[in-house]
This record gives sequence, C-alpha cells and structure tokens, in this order.
Amino acid sequence: MKFHFLVRFYTRPGQSLKICGDLPQLGNNDFDKAVRMNFLNDQFWQLQVEIPEVELENKNSVTYRYIFQEDGQEPLIELKADRSIPLKGHSYPEIQLVDTWNNAGEFENVFFTSPFKKVLLPARKDPGAEKGFKNTTHLFRVKAPLLHSDETVCILGNTTSLHNWDVLKPIAMEKRGDWWEAKMNLTGTDFPITYKYLIVSKKSGSVRRFESGENRILFRPAVKKRIVIVHDGFVYLPNSTWKGAGVAIPVFSLRTRKSFGCGEFSDLKLLADWASAIGLSLIQLLPVNDTISSHTWVDSYPYAAISAFALHPLYLNLEQVAGKKNLALLKPYRKKKESLNSLPEVDYESVVKIKLNLLEEFYPLLKEEIFASEDYTIFFNDNKYWLIPYAVFSFLRDKYGTADTSKWKGHALYDKKAIAKFSAPSQKHYDKIAIHYFTQYHLHKQLKEAHEYANQKGIILKGDIPIGINRYGSDAWTEPGWYDMNVQAGAPPDDFAVKGQNWGFPTYNWTAMQADGYQWWKWRFEQMSNYFDAFRIDHILGFFRIWSIPFNAVEGILGRFVPAIPVHRNEFQERGIWFDYKRYCVPYINDYVLWELFGPNGKKFRPFLMKVRLRPIR
Repeated sequence: MKFHFLVRFYTRPGQSLKICGDLPQLGNNDFDKAVRMNFLNDQFWQLQVEIPEVELENKNSVTYRYIFQEDGQEPLIELKADRSIPLKGHSYPEIQLVDTWNNAGEFENVFFTSPFKKVLLPARKDPGAEKGFKNTTHLFRVKAPLLHSDETVCILGNTTSLHNWDVLKPIAMEKRGDWWEAKMNLTGTDFPITYKYLIVSKKSGSVRRFESGENRILFRPAVKKRIVIVHDGFVYLPNSTWKGAGVAIPVFSLRTRKSFGCGEFSDLKLLADWASAIGLSLIQLLPVNDTISSHTWVDSYPYAAISAFALHPLYLNLEQVAGKKNLALLKPYRKKKESLNSLPEVDYESVVKIKLNLLEEFYPLLKEEIFASEDYTIFFNDNKYWLIPYAVFSFLRDKYGTADTSKWKGHALYDKKAIAKFSAPSQKHYDKIAIHYFTQYHLHKQLKEAHEYANQKGIILKGDIPIGINRYGSDAWTEPGWYDMNVQAGAPPDDFAVKGQNWGFPTYNWTAMQADGYQWWKWRFEQMSNYFDAFRIDHILGFFRIWSIPFNAVEGILGRFVPAIPVHRNEFQERGIWFDYKRYCVPYINDYVLWELFGPNGKKFRPFLMKVRLRPIR
C-alpha cells in the first residue's frame, strides 16, 4: 500500500519537516528516527512511502505526526498523534493525506485534553461501527470542540457534489472521536475546489455560523483506486466562548462535623456539591503530600513534602478506615474531636498525633483483610517503586528521631538491595514499616473516591505540584544524584522580599535526570493523575531557570540564576564603561550604605569589612 503525505507548512531556507508514526518506515514513533520530508512548493511538504501489505495485516489504522526542524534548534513536535489512516473497510492501494499542522500553542487543543473530554464538555453519542468507504474518493475531517448539543458541522463548496454553496442544503458531517467526518464521491468534479465548514441547527436546519476567512482550497482530484483524506484542523470559528470558574482552597480548611480537627479528603465531596450547585467547574487544592519530618508544627508547611508521592495522613478520615466493626474505638476521642473542630485554627500537632496513634490501633485489627485484598495488591504493585523507600524512610526517621539521614546510625546511604532485605515481611520490625503501606492505601482510596465523585458532579480537581523537594526527605535519600544538594532554591530580591527568598530546597540535577529519561518526573505526573485532572506546577519557571543560593547562605540575596546568560566584559567596553571586577562582582559597601542602614551605629560594623581600593567609574 502506498501512502502519500502532504502537509501545509510555509518554511524558509534552513527549515524542514519530518514525519513520525507507528510504522518502521515512519520511525516506529521514535522521534530520533523520524523521516525527512521533501519540499514541494511554498505551501506543501510531501513524502511517499510504500508499505508491504504483510506489515499492515494486523493493524486497523496508522497514526502519525509531523516535526518541524530548524538548523541548530531543538525540533518542534506537533501536540499529539491524533490523525489516523484507516486500513479496514476499503481496498484502496493508495491513500493520500492532505494535512494541516497542529501547533501545540493553538488554544483549541485544550478542549481535547482529559478534563474537557471526560468532565467539562458533554460527550456526543458514538455513531457506532465504521460503515466502510465504498464509492468514497475524499474523506474530509475537521475539529469543532465547542458545539452545543443541538448543533452539527456541515460542509459546502463550489461544485455540484458540494451543493454549490446552497445554504438550504448543507452536507451534514458525522462525529467520530475528536473529528467530524464527511465521506464524498467527487468523481468527475473539476479541481481545484473551494469549500467551507459551517455550523447548523439539527432541529431547524438553519445555518448558525459560517467559517470566517478565505475559502479552503483542495487541489487533489478524484483518481481511481485512491482515497484522499483531508485533515483540516479546526473549524475557523471563535473557539474561545467557553467560560468556567473555580475555587482554590487547602484541604485542611474544609473542616466539617465529620472531620477530626481539620478538613479531610472525604470533605471534598461536600465541596463538590456546593461547587456544582453554584455553577463552578474546578476545585484547586494546595499540595497534599506527606510533610511529616519532625512531628512538630513546622511540618505544616505544605510545600516541603518528604515524598513527592506519599499523601499526608492529616487528611485521612478515620471513620472510613475503621469501618462499622471498629467505630467503637473512636468513641473515647469524641470530645477531643469536638474540641479540635471548634478551634479557630487547625491544631496541626495534635491532629497528626491522634490520627497516627489511632492508625496504630486499627492496623493490627485490619491488616490481614486489607493486605489480602486484590485492590490493595494492585495498589502496592503499582506504587512500590516509591512506597517501599518512603515507608522505610518514615520508620527510620521515627527510630532515630530525625529526618536528617546523615545522623542515622544505619542506612544513612540508600542501597536498594539492602532496603529490600530490610523491609522484607520476615523482619521483626516489618509491621512498623507496613503500617505506612496501610495508611497510604487508605489515603489513596479516599482521595480517589473524592476525585471520582467530583467528576460525576461535573467538577474537575486541580492539584498543586511544588517545584522543590525536601532535602531531608525520601526522594533525596533514595536518589541524591538527581538533586544538587550544595545549593538552595529561592527567589531574587524584589519589592516583596528585599533580601530575596530562600526556600531551602535543593535544585535539580537536570543532566542526571535527562540520562534517566526524566523517570522521576514521569512517575510523579502519572501518580498525581490518579487524583487530579489538571496540575498547577508551583514556580514553573524553575524548569527553565532557578535562583540558586549557596548552601551556607541564609538570605536569598546571595543567589544567582542557573542557567543564566552572562554579561561579557566586552559589553561594558562597547558602551564606554570601564570594567572593574571588584566593583561589579563583589559586595559594595561604603559610608553612605552604612549610614542608610545603621545610622550612627554604622561605625560598629567597620572592623568586619574589608577595604577594597576601587578604580573611578568613567
């Protein structure tokens, strides 16, 4: 079978296009093996590929995407491979594809992401099995994400087959997946043809909106034993009409009568009910990861998690863990619960202490039933890559009384084989490790249940991913080479923090992470997607540059951007400025600065300052 790809794309000298798909001849979805296309004219790049029939026998379709390449630059890849070449239901020996580049920056693409497709935009009824392509010469495909339920996409053009622009006879298209499709037999039609898409009311048949802009043009005529598939991108309509509002709130603020001292994952259901009733579309939460480092109120800072994967026991609903059989264990704590719930602020230390103590009571009563369940087995196997190290870390933190692994008497340096042996069920201390499996499983169930409930109410959940990790946490202990432990992340001085900010987190060793295929980040996003439809990445600028502060510094003012574009000394000379290293590259303090900061007391600081002779500035 012969595939002939044509993609509309204007290029300049030094620029080119490649194609990558799920066939060996198209690189097997390996971008490094993408096939270079050939320049056709100012409008199109093309490529012809011959595929042996034997390679297509077990495939229903072929997917592919295009890659833009400019000399000396990183390749620009289309957003997703959502075009497909049907292989069943026809016997055409040649398929010609006429495509429109799908720029990842096109905002219409957002309406095809999971939150919109699964929750926010109503799904249309599937038309059923494909009816085949008999007598079809052209298959038109286009996307229109924001139609009302009573609207459909139609096509009209300048030929008899396209009803000669007769708005009383629009040709209805059929929705399949993300695309609207129209199968046409254009045999005998004079080419090129011009056409447009339009939106029509299903009930009245009246035209509601016509595409704006110039007419679309197709040059490829009908040829015997060939089908032309046209992927026209998005309908040229205002696709910014969708509006939504949401609420951002930390889980601990969702305190209800059923809570135990602070908001819990189960309380998200009530918030979803409220959000749905007033027409909201989104609930955004602060980070919900475990931050227990010292068992003190200092751990209440939600952006210093000891694990990027583990959930915080603070948000666990104890009644759901206990079940009806063990609710009696909670009765002695009823007055304490009411007292904690009545406080104007969350008593973080007391709530965490009580919940962890009760989990120790529940664990021996429930562990056998839980650990024997199929649901737990799936959870454990899917998450053991982080769950085992986290559980061992938590056990050793409590055993040695510190999260600073350098102060541990054993296992200060992580060794995967040693930890596997140390955490084996045969060990005497196994239950002290496994209780963290037990706790995380219940947290996983409760947050996942709240997420599903919110989705059913038409609400999406948005999570919060901190850019940093705790240097005294499970992640840093497990893979210290992925982080630069000699520096601290922060922010430069500004009007809000004149000395800058020092967050204390180590920065990322991107070179080491790249060598591992960014596996940690893939795991992190995959695990978060169990509970959230969208993510906010706190300080997303940190993916591109980070304010790095020496480890021995206290204030953020002593940091610098990494990476950063340096100012070359020649740039000073080009502007007629004498370059003096000591003047521009070391701290500058004179009598005026001392007086501004300390007034008459400035003399007390003079003995601690070095005298530097400065050249005059021209």
